[in-house]
Amino acid sequence: MITVAVPDQEVADALGDLGDDVRLVLWSPKETDAPEQERDRIDLVCVPHLHGGRHLYARMGACANLKVIQIPSAGFEHVAHMVPDGVVLANARGVHDTRVAEATLALALMARRRLPQYVEAQQRGVWEQDPWTPSLADSRALIVGYGSIAEAIAVRLRACEVEVEGVARSARTAPDGTIVHVVGDLPTLLPDFDLVVIVTPHDESTDKLVDAAFLAAMPDGALLVNVGRGKVVDTDALLDELQSGRLSAALDVTDPEPLPEGHPLWTAPNCLITPHIAGFEVLTNRRYTDLVRKQVEALRSGGEIVNAVMVGSAPRER
Repeated sequence: MITVAVPDQEVADALGDLGDDVRLVLWSPKETDAPEQERDRIDLVCVPHLHGGRHLYARMGACANLKVIQIPSAGFEHVAHMVPDGVVLANARGVHDTRVAEATLALALMARRRLPQYVEAQQRGVWEQDPWTPSLADSRALIVGYGSIAEAIAVRLRACEVEVEGVARSARTAPDGTIVHVVGDLPTLLPDFDLVVIVTPHDESTDKLVDAAFLAAMPDGALLVNVGRGKVVDTDALLDELQSGRLSAALDVTDPEPLPEGHPLWTAPNCLITPHIAGFEVLTNRRYTDLVRKQVEALRSGGEIVNAVMVGSAPRER
């Protein structure tokens, strides 16, 4: 019998019947220890958004036979050091592609067409025309971190008649036909692109990847969109470019995050900020429930866990 722990009844209802060999139990490790009668039976735990921390992972570590922790985000670096020894951590790669791509397109359109200034003018009751705002059409976009989310972004940008290329760790032609360059080519690539989208996760190799030299290589009037991780961008270097008026930015993530009151990014010219909302998806969404069903099938068949990103090494609670 496979036992799957989900945080609430809504998620259980959305998953529906998983088969006669599967039990669903309601347990949110953020709130309580695992029910004593279930502690040694749970195979898979589904963790909701914004539920993290050592106490939560310690509670899961007390489940002696736990095999898989399914997190709701694509990024996993924030919990990697807490995953109990021997437990597979699976991320939600593919679940958020559509939402992040929609948010990226919205941010790019708002920034390029300067919609925030019209909203502000409306609030003042002023007819303030600026009819010559640049269009996305006929521009060139470079997506840094070319994976499944980037492919979804590329589809939407191409619908706006944008030419798209990508950057990743290895050069290739992506399945969608996109030319993907290596990271080392960035200095020569950047001057040719009006729009640069950051989707890459944060690790040692991407920390402050978007630094002063990166930004200086972007052409005058270019737009930087960051829907990846805030620490990929050097905030001080970006502020210098924004305050000079040379570049624009649309940021769903920042460094620091949350962005504190009074931080200069709030008032920097040509800077649009949303509070890290691009990729959140409810656990009742079909994309998430489909992923959980695949995990159950993997456990049933003894196959490979879907989206497995690591096996934990943190000591288990006993």
